[in-house]
Amino acid sequence: QVQLVESGGGSVQAGGSLRLSCAASESINCMGWFRQAPGKEREGVAAISTRGSFTYYGDSVKGRFTISRDIPRNTVYLQMNSLNVEDTAIYYCAARCTLGGSLLRPTTFGYWGQGTQVTVSS
Repeated sequence: QVQLVESGGGSVQAGGSLRLSCAASESINCMGWFRQAPGKEREGVAAISTRGSFTYYGDSVKGRFTISRDIPRNTVYLQMNSLNVEDTAIYYCAARCTLGGSLLRPTTFGYWGQGTQVTVSS
């Protein structure tokens, strides 16, 4: 069972930045970040391939968020810039993707972190 431990959430004013981290207990293939706001479905934010060669972003975060990974440390990061109130949600780290699945779909991933709250105020 892969354990995922997230950190870095918090509160920030609109226009600010936050960096999320997710450490996996062992080496894993693709990893991703999803978010879920109250009353909404879980949304794919960003994902990264096993070696970090390919990255994928949801339309709402393109140009503002950057996903990266430190392979030796089994850690994935999400740098979030130019945050706005619509980015407020619980952010979840995901790992172990099913080959052939869309990396921005929750059903593609097998392991999930506990979630970290991100709150953006105006």
